[in-house]
Amino acid sequence: TIYAEGQRRYMESFSAYARAFIGDMERPDVDKINGLSPVISIEQKTTSRNPRSTVGTVTEIYDFLRLLYARAGEAYSYISGNKMVKQSEDQILEHILKTYDGQKLIVLAPVVKGRKGHYRELFVQIRKLGFTKVRVNGEIQELVPKMQVDRYKTHDIEIVVDRIIVKES
Repeated sequence: TIYAEGQRRYMESFSAYARAFIGDMERPDVDKINGLSPVISIEQKTTSRNPRSTVGTVTEIYDFLRLLYARAGEAYSYISGNKMVKQSEDQILEHILKTYDGQKLIVLAPVVKGRKGHYRELFVQIRKLGFTKVRVNGEIQELVPKMQVDRYKTHDIEIVVDRIIVKES
């Protein structure tokens, strides 16, 4: 009875198109069942030779769980621990004008975070896009031909998109 009801609820999670091929399942003869999750079956075979595979990736539920947590979860700042809230453009602008009035700000676009490599090709691509400066490991540098960094160290690389002085005008 429990298995039949669990399987019926599992089948309800399919699209109407898929259920048309499966057919309707009979409800078990019970008065009430509460808190029963849909039945999930995982075949015991190794379909992937990837050592990084998990139950979530093998069963292809990983992407659905990511979507669930993104939609139903609450995001918190890893720096302050405060709950993140959605803000409109006007709210963001008001905060910047109030907090940073008269100060210089740099607008950055992160491209590498904590990875090793020399990044010659990346620097060439950034120059081709018309940018002239990058911030490498917290230090702003001019983009020069044949620029590279130590390939055996980890780096944070950000493109300097713009530099502004905050003032209301």
